[in-house]
Amino acid sequence: MSKSTDDRGRIYLPKDVRERFGDQYRIVELPGHVALFPVDDDPVEGLREAVGDAFAGTDVGDLTAEIREKIDDEVANESEERP
Repeated sequence: MSKSTDDRGRIYLPKDVRERFGDQYRIVELPGHVALFPVDDDPVEGLREAVGDAFAGTDVGDLTAEIREKIDDEVANESEERP
């Protein structure tokens, strides 16, 4: 699929894509391209679906706190890198 941005830099995703993957995406800049990754409404459930029982027995509260801390660190690092 190929899409262009409008004059404000927006990309419009087709309805069928939004219905399959949702309305929120994480934009990841890679050396040769940009990728969009859907953001789950429930990130813990999304993680469980992605990794199966790898976190079985892990407290959801502890896991959530760790995830939020990593996200906060990532956002802070991105902010420091911007001019």
